[in-house]
Amino acid sequence: MTHHLEFHSQPSILTTEALPSLPVFDIPVHLHRDYPQWLTNRIHNGEGTHVVTLNAEIAMMTQQDKAIAQVIKQADLIIPDGAGVVFYLKFRGKNQARFPGIEVAEALLARAAQHNWQVVFFGGAPGVAEKAKQRWLRYLPDLQITTHHGYLTPETEEQWKAELERLQPQLIFTCLGVPKQEFWIRRNRHLCPDSTWIGLGGSFDVWSGLKQRAPKVWQNLHLEWLYRLVQEPSRWRRMLALPQFVWRSLWS
Repeated sequence: MTHHLEFHSQPSILTTEALPSLPVFDIPVHLHRDYPQWLTNRIHNGEGTHVVTLNAEIAMMTQQDKAIAQVIKQADLIIPDGAGVVFYLKFRGKNQARFPGIEVAEALLARAAQHNWQVVFFGGAPGVAEKAKQRWLRYLPDLQITTHHGYLTPETEEQWKAELERLQPQLIFTCLGVPKQEFWIRRNRHLCPDSTWIGLGGSFDVWSGLKQRAPKVWQNLHLEWLYRLVQEPSRWRRMLALPQFVWRSLWS
């Protein structure tokens, strides 16, 4: 389990200034040095937020599917998750640090324990979100986490949506895979309009111990994608988006 809790909580200055952005293709990526603090301010203000963590694969999806592009463009915060997105920004004169979504989420969980926020882990296979919760409670026993797996029937989906509406949590981490999680958030965000919703892909698998993130040296070399490919060779088709992204970046 990785821990990136160096984002220390600071007193909220109760401001959520509009963030500058730069388009990656036609998706506006928001530029900031401390996304966890910006989101913390919004939570203290009761401002709901849909967060998308953008990497090269997702950026290419937006070029191939207008519906995906539209739902991502409607998000309140688009974070540069992948190394390809950061390099794209750098080519255009913006030296923006990469912020993997899993690390932003970890920083927010540390703050959730401090501020008594309600947290939801939604998604993954049955038992995975609950195992991720139990592992987090070893480190942050004050966390208040409600979990539900992502294998919903029409009946259980309605029950789960009613539970979300009752809970009104500050944080809803949704791990249904891209783009399913983005569409689910967009359709159901009205249930918890003041919540911060973040699509986190396979983060519960990592937190539960089912899978491992790349070691720091791989991350620092911007080779996390290769580590995942070695772990999951079946992802090779999805990895074809990376050279496509590079080619399109050079010519856009």
